[in-house]
Amino acid sequence: MSNDRDALIAGLIALAGFLNANSRVPTSVAPVIIRAFPAHGPDEEMCAEVDKVAALLGTEIDPEHLPHGHYMTGIAFGPVRYEFTAILAAARARHAAVDSYRDCIQTDNAQEL
Repeated sequence: MSNDRDALIAGLIALAGFLNANSRVPTSVAPVIIRAFPAHGPDEEMCAEVDKVAALLGTEIDPEHLPHGHYMTGIAFGPVRYEFTAILAAARARHAAVDSYRDCIQTDNAQEL
């Protein structure tokens, strides 16, 4: 394979062929989502990348995710969805702040785990 994109596409095609040929293999009823992200940079640059991808897909920016600091677009093919998302600086900072407490709190039954 010449790059990661080609490998992903080949893997998806191989999986689809395998599942089609092996109908007894169970599959999920949950959607399958392929997520991609622009390179980290200033919010304006990341949003511009998402806008470019939205134009390629013929889709809009999803307003439901904006309050969470995710500037995203996507397209669905039945239960299979492709999403391209910029996680904006404020959302990354909120996540880092919450995550900074990860090992600071222990429950009373922590030793039982």
